[in-house]
Amino acid sequence: MRLLIQRVTEASVSIGGKTKSCIAHGLLLLLGIESEDGVEDIDYLCKKTINLRIFDDANGIMNKSFREIEGEILVVSQFTLHASTKKGNRPSYIRAARAEISEPLYSQFCQYLSVLLGKTIKTGEFGADMKVHLVNDGPVTIWIDSKNKEY
Repeated sequence: MRLLIQRVTEASVSIGGKTKSCIAHGLLLLLGIESEDGVEDIDYLCKKTINLRIFDDANGIMNKSFREIEGEILVVSQFTLHASTKKGNRPSYIRAARAEISEPLYSQFCQYLSVLLGKTIKTGEFGADMKVHLVNDGPVTIWIDSKNKEY
């Protein structure tokens, strides 16, 4: 499972010209799922996300976690995080899980994150053609792969 975390001052998802979800200060999470992913990946990424100290303290130092701020989270599924560009110029998405695997895992990820935080998590719509708008704060963008915990 791959997760792209973006600290934002605002973010929204629109489908067919209509806003589905929007948040103010918080995190936009883009989630890519592989066939081999499971509950362990969800647990690792959710806990890592809410405990990363990427929000400024009173001295302007990134020293606070999401748990410590009054923020919101928007989670969007994004299979293209598993793009392979090794051969040619057309990315291959063979590592991305098919919808029958990834959609339930996406839902589980969002539900678990909501349970850990005790608050509602906003989402995109799985499989939809979405327009994502964001104002990256910092900018702060962090990439995490649950299969590669060395980084």
